[in-house]
Amino acid sequence: MRKLIVATLALAFAAGAFLIPDDASAQGKKRFISIGTGGPTGVYFVVGNAICRMVHRAAAEGRKKGRKHGIRCAAPSTAGSTYNIANIKAGELDFGVAQSDWQYHAYNGTSKFKGKAFKKLRSVFSVHPEPYHIIVGKGTGIRSWADLKGKRFNIGNPGSGQRGTTEVLMKAYGTKKSDFRIATELTSTEQSKALCDGKIDAYGYTVGVPNAGVSIATDGCDAVIINLNTKVEANLVKNNPYYAFATIPKGTYKTTSADVTTFGVMATFITSADVPNDVVYEVTRAVFENLDDFRKLHPAFRNLDPKQMVTNALSAPLHPGALKYFKEKGLK
Repeated sequence: MRKLIVATLALAFAAGAFLIPDDASAQGKKRFISIGTGGPTGVYFVVGNAICRMVHRAAAEGRKKGRKHGIRCAAPSTAGSTYNIANIKAGELDFGVAQSDWQYHAYNGTSKFKGKAFKKLRSVFSVHPEPYHIIVGKGTGIRSWADLKGKRFNIGNPGSGQRGTTEVLMKAYGTKKSDFRIATELTSTEQSKALCDGKIDAYGYTVGVPNAGVSIATDGCDAVIINLNTKVEANLVKNNPYYAFATIPKGTYKTTSADVTTFGVMATFITSADVPNDVVYEVTRAVFENLDDFRKLHPAFRNLDPKQMVTNALSAPLHPGALKYFKEKGLK
């Protein structure tokens, strides 16, 4: 757990250290881009800062060889998927990380985006799988979704992907907020501590595996991740192209004594059609040309396959800048 947290913080500082270098040797006009991520203990935060790290590496400012594209990058912590989509639409962010289900809904104008379709939304590539976790406190007696009735359950902060997926499950099970003793709206940064402090009984979390925040609860206070593999989840997977069953392997966390079966989405990297083609091309190129190094920045990235990254869970059209690079490399 400690290694994951340290790695995340080190990555953030490493990326931040290169944000706005004052380098007279840089060629061309400098362009500052922003990437929406998620909570600082989540994998989205690592994704955004890892991408920035690759962009700054490719810039090669001050060196004789390199792209010298002039792009500077920042990836601040945000509220998550739907927040990132909304702020890309508003022009406040250039890129963002979002769950594949919310990419689908935003582009097609369904679910929370009904009547507000974002037709300028563009895919860049997909990243890692994200199982939906329900983490329950030791001694709470919670073994299934039904057992959450009358419990203190964190449904997630507004604007987060975990909140959206939790609400999908609530609707599928016919669960109302009033069925919980308390329905809290804590962020991903707050929820594990609240569980260990006995302020909540359980929380839902859509996140890559492994995750430092989940480790705080499982390794720190013996919380357990429960199975979600009933007919309800099976119907969600059957009827929605952006969902799939997922396994959290035995041994992932201290209390994961057996494989956990649940369902989930993919993390996807998105932008707007308004972002220039050359910018998207350079960002895409920076990641794919340094993919071996990118994979080392978090265990969730270990099995990234470039052929799958250009197709998996991408509901919005590919941005022309990304498509140009993929065609050059024979990936499309």
